[in-house]
Amino acid sequence: MGRYEEQRNFLKSNFGEFKNIKTDKMKGIPQPDIVKPYSSFYDIIDLPKVSGDVVKKQNVYECISERRSTRFYSDETMSLEEVSYLLWATQGITGTNKAGLTFRTVPCSGATHSFETYLFIMNVEGIKKGIYRYDPLGHKLLLMFEMEGIDTKIDQITLEQPFVPNFAKKAAVIFAWSTIPYRSEWKFDVTAHKKILIDIGHVCQNLYLASESVGAGTCAIGIYDQKMIDGLLELDGDEEFVVYLAAVGKKPE
Repeated sequence: MGRYEEQRNFLKSNFGEFKNIKTDKMKGIPQPDIVKPYSSFYDIIDLPKVSGDVVKKQNVYECISERRSTRFYSDETMSLEEVSYLLWATQGITGTNKAGLTFRTVPCSGATHSFETYLFIMNVEGIKKGIYRYDPLGHKLLLMFEMEGIDTKIDQITLEQPFVPNFAKKAAVIFAWSTIPYRSEWKFDVTAHKKILIDIGHVCQNLYLASESVGAGTCAIGIYDQKMIDGLLELDGDEEFVVYLAAVGKKPE
């Protein structure tokens, strides 16, 4: 038990500790940006309006019962309409309140939404291979940079996968979610971090179900080279760092 104790305690509810803390929000410190600012030098792609027309499997019961972690993908190209739908399903903004907090397609502790979404795009119709960031406020893709040999880089980042080695590079898209912890710490202080990990689970489950609905498969990836991917995405590894990956591609027949 000894070597597990600290991590097991992290999993427990620590709300009693929170009640004795004066958070930055209580101190009147302004709320941090809800979306990370970006340079106007990025190539900006307006995503297609989200529509149910891309959905092939309308029955949510079927999506839930047939969902599996998919590590084998066809060579079929994903459409930009499908990617637009998956981005909306995982971080899309559906409203705001008077305090400026956003309501999204996924639940989040205190509506703090600490995540940024990055995409490694390999096989999307009309989109260059490269690394992109999602802007949920404008529902846009920001091209950070094109990348030849992106499949090799993904191999290096995802290390040795235990079930199907090297599967990630064969996907059409890799979702990489970072967290900016202070968005949650501002409201929840030292109790924020368990909430962040719970919330990213909501995000990835929505990706699983949305992918299933368009005939694509998803596999969550928790084994990755932290330093390499943070460096590639130009994250400092402290104020922002990657917490989860997921590969997405069309299912083979």
